[in-house]
Amino acid sequence: MQKVLTADQMREVDRLTTERYGIPSILLMENAAHAVARVITEKLGGSVKGKSILILCGPGNNGGDGAAVARILERAGAITFTILVGKIENTKGDARINFEILQKLGSNGSHDLCQISDLTEEVSHLIRSSGFVLVVDAFFGTGLTRPIGGTYEDVLLDLIEIADVPVISVDIPSGINADLSLPIGRLAAPSVTVTFTAPKPATVLPPTSDLCGEVVVSDIGSPRELIDEQPSQLFLAEREDAVNWLGKAAFSSGDYKNKRGHALIVAGSESYSGAAVLVGDAAMRSGVGLVTIATPKSSKDSIAARVLPEVMVKGVAETESGAVAQEAFDELHDLFEKADAVAIGSGLSQDESTRKFVQKVIEYRKSPIVVDADALNLISPFRGEALGTMSGPPVIFTPHEGEFMRLLGTTDKDKIKDRVAAVRNFSREHNVILVLKGERVLIGHPDGRVVVNPTGNSGLGKAGNGDTLTGILAGFVAQAAAMDIDIFETVVAAVYIAGMAGDIAEKKFGKRVMTASDVRECLVDVFDELTTH
Repeated sequence: MQKVLTADQMREVDRLTTERYGIPSILLMENAAHAVARVITEKLGGSVKGKSILILCGPGNNGGDGAAVARILERAGAITFTILVGKIENTKGDARINFEILQKLGSNGSHDLCQISDLTEEVSHLIRSSGFVLVVDAFFGTGLTRPIGGTYEDVLLDLIEIADVPVISVDIPSGINADLSLPIGRLAAPSVTVTFTAPKPATVLPPTSDLCGEVVVSDIGSPRELIDEQPSQLFLAEREDAVNWLGKAAFSSGDYKNKRGHALIVAGSESYSGAAVLVGDAAMRSGVGLVTIATPKSSKDSIAARVLPEVMVKGVAETESGAVAQEAFDELHDLFEKADAVAIGSGLSQDESTRKFVQKVIEYRKSPIVVDADALNLISPFRGEALGTMSGPPVIFTPHEGEFMRLLGTTDKDKIKDRVAAVRNFSREHNVILVLKGERVLIGHPDGRVVVNPTGNSGLGKAGNGDTLTGILAGFVAQAAAMDIDIFETVVAAVYIAGMAGDIAEKKFGKRVMTASDVRECLVDVFDELTTH
């Protein structure tokens, strides 16, 4: 997981890099410029030679980065044209040094640097006629806290519009507050953002994360321990989290079904038997050793006929409406004792007897439990004291936005406007792992950590994908419990892998056609990619 840093925390890292380790700030700026130049070179097919590139600079350090980028690209054979909105004499520090170097290169005829205070027809004509293939946005960095406004905004956005080519932003797109997930005004919308040292909240949280294009996090030389020292409790899940988990849960020659964990799934009802099938099949594909579905007796045959033959199905006591009855708790006593993980809720239906059953399952759990869908609704609004102590085996709630609001006992969407804070507060207060579904799934830990998951797409918003995620979680958690792997680490990996399966399904079938079953079957591709590359 990568720690996500605010603008102030990032400035502290930069300051300590120089103060504690003696690494000059001008070297950090140079390293940042080289990182941007490498990305530009890659995006332009491996070479910038002979290609025209427009670099737009503001007067601060972000502009200084841009000036250094211009110099590096020019030395690599690019035809660069740099526009500084302002005057070099009004810049300072490392930025001033890089602008003065660029100015001297320009006096030798090797580079064009234009200083402007507003957009003239002459500059507009030059941009239209120069055949630029790329624009570098080095206008404002992470220090921006209010809309750009005025001349700066007009010039920046007009120049980008006139060029009408892909944009690469340096550190953060100009017009975005690095600490906020909501835009603060008009902005440059890049195809790529090259940010430095660590992700920023705006680059990982929607909707601003969607406005940053592809985000590349580049190491520019700050020691890792300085990042670790920062008090941020926001993290970004990454590929290595999934790779490492799969390594810990890898198959060995001595494996057998009980060693790989047993997932018990309590799901389905007379009207919603398909949900149980989706959960059971997804769990079975996760790598777990055993999967058992417990479902109302009247649903047993329907589920057994459609679920993978390797999944066991047990019928239990039901209510008149065909939902699991409270009496089923005693019937499942032995399974609750043996299971390494339990998932409850998918297609369960809502009945008073079922509510009492769900409460007992959570309260007297013997193993980690994933609580989803109807089970969440049956215990809403959630009051942990109603279920006794929430200490003991981990409890994992997996609500979507509507279910989360019901758990909170509110209809006021402003209560979850700050999704990170809402997840953190709920997880802390109730001692649960919270998986808040939606665009960019958030995963909260009782200690206050919140992890943003970057995988997945809107095609996962279709029916059945929540059930598939529950099955994957149940299978992963059962394996983790059997193999003594950290449960929170497991949940982060499971959500990442489920989202990655959705991304592969999108590539194969498209969002319009892809189904939850397609996502489950794409787990094969995910496991192959993460374990062989």
